[in-house]
Amino acid sequence: MSNKFETLKASVQEIIDLIAAGDSREANNKLLDVSEVLDEMIDFAEEDEEVREISRYQVLLNQLHVKLNGEEEVDGDA
Repeated sequence: MSNKFETLKASVQEIIDLIAAGDSREANNKLLDVSEVLDEMIDFAEEDEEVREISRYQVLLNQLHVKLNGEEEVDGDA
């Protein structure tokens, strides 16, 4: 379980670095890719702890999406 979260952590850091560098387009593309990975992970999660960890990343990605696109989330859809 740890390895996939380490990869996820690195991907999220890459998104943050792209935002800091002003490359919003690439950051948005990477964010979409990571979101798809998270969706797949949650579909196959077997342990509660795994679901909680995935949920934390989903919240973080949502915050990054809002930061990138300047829009507030409404009812779970941005």
